Amino acid sequence: MTSLAEVKGQGIRLGKQASENEKAAADYERKAMLLLQKAQGGDLDAAEADRLAGEALGRKEDAAKRATTLARDAKQQEATAAQLQGQVDRLKAAIATYENDLVTLRARARTAAATKKINKQLSKVDSNGTMAMLERMKERVEEDESLAEAYGEMADTSKSLDDEIDAAIEDKQKGSDQLAALKSKMGMS
Repeated sequence: MTSLAEVKGQGIRLGKQASENEKAAADYERKAMLLLQKAQGGDLDAAEADRLAGEALGRKEDAAKRATTLARDAKQQEATAAQLQGQVDRLKAAIATYENDLVTLRARARTAAATKKINKQLSKVDSNGTMAMLERMKERVEEDESLAEAYGEMADTSKSLDDEIDAAIEDKQKGSDQLAALKSKMGMS
C-alpha cells in the first residue's frame, strides 16, 4: 500500500509539473507576442524586440519539451500505479481468503480437540468395568434386602411371653365370639 501510494504520488507530482511547464510555455509565447507588439507600436526597438522574443520563444520550446516529457512520465507512472493497484487488489483478496481459511481451521481445531477429549473419556469407560460395577451394586442391594428380612424375622421372634399369651387369648376369644354368633344364628344356645 505504501509503494502504491508513492507511485501514485509521483504520478500526480509529474502531472502537476507537466501542467506548470505547459503554462510556462504559453506564458513565454504570450510575452514574445507582447514584445513584438511593442516593437510594432514603436515602444521598443525592433532588433531588441526580435532578440527578446526569440529568447522567449526558445524558453517556450524548452518548457513545451519538458511538459511533453513530464506528461509522458506521468502517464507511465499512472500505468504503473494501475498495475500495482491490481496486484494490491489480488493481495487483498488472497489475504481475505487466508483469513477465512484461518477462521475455518481454528473452528476445526476446536472441534477436533473437543472430539478428542470426549473420545478419550469414553475410552476410559470399558464395558467390563461398567458391568462389574453393576454386579457389585446388585450384590449390595441383595445383601441389604437379606439383612432387612433377617431383622424382620428377629423382630417377630423376640415377642415376649405376655405377647404370646395375649395373642392366644385374642385368637380363642375371636374364635369363641364367632362360634357363639353361629350358634345363635342356628338357634342353639
